[in-house]
Amino acid sequence: MQLLNTLYVTLPDCYLRLDNDTLRVVDEDKETRLRVPLHHLQAVVCFGHVGMSAPLMHRVAEEGIALVLLDSNGRFKARLEGEVGGNVLLRRAQHRAVDDPDFTLQLARAIVAGKVRNQRHVLLRGARDTKSDEDRALLARAAKDLAASQRALPAVADLDALRGVEGEAARTYFAALNQLVRVDQRAHFAMDGRSRRPPRDRMNALLSFFYSMWMNDCRSACESAGLDPQVGFLHALRPGRASLALDLMEEFRPFADRLALTLVNRSQLSAADFELREGGAVLLQGDARKAVVTAFQERKQDGLAHPLLAENIPLGLLPLVQARLLARHIRGEAAAYVPFLMR
Repeated sequence: MQLLNTLYVTLPDCYLRLDNDTLRVVDEDKETRLRVPLHHLQAVVCFGHVGMSAPLMHRVAEEGIALVLLDSNGRFKARLEGEVGGNVLLRRAQHRAVDDPDFTLQLARAIVAGKVRNQRHVLLRGARDTKSDEDRALLARAAKDLAASQRALPAVADLDALRGVEGEAARTYFAALNQLVRVDQRAHFAMDGRSRRPPRDRMNALLSFFYSMWMNDCRSACESAGLDPQVGFLHALRPGRASLALDLMEEFRPFADRLALTLVNRSQLSAADFELREGGAVLLQGDARKAVVTAFQERKQDGLAHPLLAENIPLGLLPLVQARLLARHIRGEAAAYVPFLMR
């Protein structure tokens, strides 16, 4: 398994061209800013107004390289895909499994359990690291509440009840996240709960940006494993929604949260890196987006021990590993799906 690169294009009004076997990025002054061999890429993700040539679009489709278009805040707009791959029998099994309420509830419960467990890990680590007794007590109390949510999961009788437990755990978690922000940064990066479309504060804007990148990786992982990214178990089926990719992403959200906190607490991002727009929307600025993308790519290279495979795996490969484990469960080759747990 090889961790290929994702090219994130954040340069405003640039143009992507095909030069033989190389992707070339040209700025608005017609100057070449970057050249990348196509065989190094697994995806190209474009933020905002980015143009591209028809030959390049045809070539990336032929090579199986995903081409994703996001708006300037990271919200999904469109995706160019080549021929659908994967095993049609696996997709057929997936479509049948989603109609089995017992299978769906069991799998959705495992997904939520992994997410809540990883959120609790973030809070407990913060409680250990903080020098403030008050923050430590608040974080410990929130972690205790998340543990109660975990204990409640086996008893839930249906998806609505499960989503209720997940929602309550999320409110507890995001309310405590402010205690993980360095004291002198809280005035600028405090959260008033989770807000989206649009994000209403700087931390929400940063988290949404990270989540959009994780979402792209999880969707690609589903497709690479031969699964249908549209047919999920925890997230309801809706036209245009990649529900399975959202399911897979849940256990990885706390990784995004930790990286966002790191960038803020190390002053790698400041209040000036965000634009406050009329109506209350908050957006990450262009130069800051580059810094965030770079940090994300570097983080994906970090090796983590996978308990089932008994080996170190780059974080960037974990979505594909988990997608394959999910495929095994759907095929009936594994009794349960085991989410990746932070350590």
